[in-house]
Amino acid sequence: MAPTLAVTPVNDISLWARGSGLEIVLLVTGAAIVTRLATWTGGLITTRIDAQAHDLTGIIHTEAAKHRHAVAQVVTWAVLVLVYCVAAVLVVQRLGVPLSGFVAPATVVGVAVGFGAQRILQDVLAGFFMVAERQYGFGDLVRFNVSGVTDPVVGTVEEVTLRITRVRTADGEVVTTPNGQIIQVTNLSRDWARAVVDVPVPATADVAHVSGVLARIGTDAFADPEMRGLLLDPPAVMGVDSIDIDQFKIRVVARTLPGRQFEVGRALRARISIALLREGISMPADVDTATPTSS
Repeated sequence: MAPTLAVTPVNDISLWARGSGLEIVLLVTGAAIVTRLATWTGGLITTRIDAQAHDLTGIIHTEAAKHRHAVAQVVTWAVLVLVYCVAAVLVVQRLGVPLSGFVAPATVVGVAVGFGAQRILQDVLAGFFMVAERQYGFGDLVRFNVSGVTDPVVGTVEEVTLRITRVRTADGEVVTTPNGQIIQVTNLSRDWARAVVDVPVPATADVAHVSGVLARIGTDAFADPEMRGLLLDPPAVMGVDSIDIDQFKIRVVARTLPGRQFEVGRALRARISIALLREGISMPADVDTATPTSS
């Protein structure tokens, strides 16, 4: 009897290894292969979208391309989650654990966890509506107002999933924000953008003369081949925007390619400073740039 009792467990383990054990190995291996394939396919699709959507300046200039890129990232993420969940359920079944026994405990645990998972569900729903409504996409320059954070987050969108949005700021920092925590989104690169420069001028200066100089600067900037590639039309002088005791401010606006308003604003400030100095018009130490907008 003793040898029989000793051999039987070994035979059972051997049979299980050749049956359910092998299936588990195949399931885990298959899940790993499918996730690798999904990740590779998603990367290939997004790379092709970027290659077709970029022009010579390296700017994504079509909203459809941005949306397709975001959708590709979201679908890849959803496929990975689905594969992991299905593989986990199948592995538990092969281990001989009855799933029906988890129904009642899972209901209780689900109610308890549900209260803690509300934020995750909120993030996923917000991400779904973000993609469906095309609020922003990969490569967009955006400004987020995040719940509980005083300063807004400004940066370029690098990754979008149903749960989070990852942006890179001008300082090179990567900021990951749950979609459900985003209160307001300002898209600074939808179709076109606007650079707004407020030029402070001494109150003793001739407004008409200064406006003429600024108009000439805008015309010359639009004629410059380097600036022409960033501008959609010549910068326009909007006139006196505000008056103080010792100075007034003349506003200059320029429509630019998406995301290039900051570069255009810096170039215009440099040209304005040089031109006004040549005209003998002294300026205060700062030349303010108003917050760029996309409309």
